[in-house]
Amino acid sequence: ALEKKVKSKLGEKVGLPCCHEIESSDSLHNYRVYWQKNTMEVVLAYAEGKEISKDKRYMNRTEMDDRNFTLWISPVKILDNGPYQCVVQHLRSSQNPSVVCDETVTLFVTADFSKPNITAEVSNNSCESTEMVVRCSSYGGFPKPEISGTLNNESVVWNVSWVSESSLSPYSVTGKLQLNVTKDVSFTCSVESNGFTKSTSLLLKKTNDCIVPTVPPSYNVITASSIIIIIFLLAVTLAARYLSRHVCSRCCKPQDSVEEGVKECTKAPMSSKVTSETSSV
Repeated sequence: ALEKKVKSKLGEKVGLPCCHEIESSDSLHNYRVYWQKNTMEVVLAYAEGKEISKDKRYMNRTEMDDRNFTLWISPVKILDNGPYQCVVQHLRSSQNPSVVCDETVTLFVTADFSKPNITAEVSNNSCESTEMVVRCSSYGGFPKPEISGTLNNESVVWNVSWVSESSLSPYSVTGKLQLNVTKDVSFTCSVESNGFTKSTSLLLKKTNDCIVPTVPPSYNVITASSIIIIIFLLAVTLAARYLSRHVCSRCCKPQDSVEEGVKECTKAPMSSKVTSETSSV
């Protein structure tokens, strides 16, 4: 028996080919056709040109081409995923029908995942870096997906969790990642399932609301500054006193009494006295 593979998306119409086609000179009345799933579940069966059996799960969703025996399913459900077997018998005689065809075809049903949604929550912040918890989620797809991510085109490792009601139900997937961001970076999350990939990118920004604490001056700095200020004030005071005395000494010297001081300061110079005496002679 040969095995074929057919892919279909959820909700579409798909045809599963059989391995035999009736010649124009022949008739469907000369055949028995069985379409069964997993070799146990009869999807539908024809004999002598009439439908003799159909599973209730495929009721109003299946039909068969009466020339090439293609099985059409619409709309496709995830539960339709799996192997189907087409068996064709020719009724040369009702007592001894011969098998002219026996072939398996596997149906792979896929469902598109939603576009990944990225959220970033700041867990800790400092002047040097911002710690973030990043989550990427997608839902409604089939089969079970793979999730990947890049940070500035460098791969990152996710903590991934999947949710599904059963192995034949749509999946929801969430990836969690802790990042230490020291600058603005570009982040991408991708969800891939059965060859189909959807991606979302997000710019993760380092927060800039960090406040640098004011550090009070140390005790040694305060002490040294105080000493310098005191020395400076003493130097200014001493310089002021010295300058005042130097200026006064050039005017007159201090005497024991005010009267003597006045006389001493008003005493005529020697050269003037000589000149006066000479004049009187």
